[in-house]
Amino acid sequence: MRGAARLGRPGRSCLPGARGLRAPPPPPLLLLLALLPLLPAPGAAAAPAPRPPELQSASAGPSVSLYLSEDEVRRLIGLDAELYYVRNDLISHYALSFSLLVPSETNFLHFTWHAKSKVEYKLGFQVDNVLAMDMPQVNISVQGEVPRTLSVFRVELSCTGKVDSEVMILMQLNLTVNSSKNFTVLNFKRRKMCYKKLEEVKTSALDKNTSRTIYQASEIQVTMMLTESCKLRGLHHRNLLPITHVCIEEGEKPMVILPYMNWGNLKLFLRQCKLVEANNPQAISQQDLVHMAIQIACGMSYLARREVIHKDLAARNCVIDDTLQVKITDNALSRDLFPMDYHCLGDNENRPVRWMALESLVNNEFSSASDVWAFGVTLWELMTLGQTPYVDIDPFEMAAYLKDGYRIAQPINCPDELFAVMACCWALDPEERPKFQQLVQCLTEFHAALGAYV
Repeated sequence: MRGAARLGRPGRSCLPGARGLRAPPPPPLLLLLALLPLLPAPGAAAAPAPRPPELQSASAGPSVSLYLSEDEVRRLIGLDAELYYVRNDLISHYALSFSLLVPSETNFLHFTWHAKSKVEYKLGFQVDNVLAMDMPQVNISVQGEVPRTLSVFRVELSCTGKVDSEVMILMQLNLTVNSSKNFTVLNFKRRKMCYKKLEEVKTSALDKNTSRTIYQASEIQVTMMLTESCKLRGLHHRNLLPITHVCIEEGEKPMVILPYMNWGNLKLFLRQCKLVEANNPQAISQQDLVHMAIQIACGMSYLARREVIHKDLAARNCVIDDTLQVKITDNALSRDLFPMDYHCLGDNENRPVRWMALESLVNNEFSSASDVWAFGVTLWELMTLGQTPYVDIDPFEMAAYLKDGYRIAQPINCPDELFAVMACCWALDPEERPKFQQLVQCLTEFHAALGAYV
């Protein structure tokens, strides 16, 4: 391993998410590439282009502009640019033609607009599945005049939680100039995945006599184990391994039943691969490892869409079979199988300190973004074949170490592009970390590029 890498104090840029590293290209999304001509950097001069259609208006023109701000575009599709639908009366039908995908965790869209003279508007909405999504709501009246000063209006897209469905949304904006003499219709198309809400799973506490006979564990410890075992219960995805049954009988040990994965725990599998690596360098390839990472990212993307926070993603909490299919499990038994991966920082709770994001260490805050941080560490585990991260750092010093900009170093033989993905996951600001779906797309492209050289 190389020495510890200092990434520097993080700035606003997330990709690669740290200074001092070679920045990878942004995730190669066809939609983003298609939109690039529409997204001039703020303040940059616009390149000559065919003049788009204008709002029908008097010769002076009302100078209507309607666009997504730089912050909104960054939040939705990860680009630092504005997206104009109308700029000084010029309509971009190219921008309007795209049906943009709204992340499932995003419930609000923000549009910026203004006009220099009187323009009346009327707003309307359509959704193709009212069972999956409520009718969109706005924080302005559905008809009135376009504001004369720069203003923002908000559109709420709330799923009902009743069914799983991709919903198509149409926002229609009618703009009228000169008291109905001229009018223009703008149609904004959006897509959003809605998911059925999970029923809360409650695990009842066991009576004292029962808890005393189980591994000499306290009632709280037994209840915690059973609760964590049920974390993934009811979830169905090819890269998740939820429990199938729990058996609780008075006076007996509780049993948690999981589907069989014949190669077992991923961390132990990786370490076994390292032992045979010298004699058989082809035992597991870099492409195989990246494929495992893609599977983990797919499973975590599903959890993020279902608003489930794992809180302990690591190689030890994954299992693998002989086809190299990887599944994410809960952390019910990890503390017993890998006690050195957990540390108590004086609060009587063993935590996976070396896998935790800074906000989780300092403020006990967990989110999908903190799971992304842990995924970056898990990716590092894959590329090192099961080594322990931050092995030389005192667990009590981890928070200060991360605040100072230090991270685990790039593994030997790990491509720069792959390490840049890890570093992106370790941005101090949770908002600057990529979403799991972006990680899936980026790693899939990298995996395909590796295959082109085989």
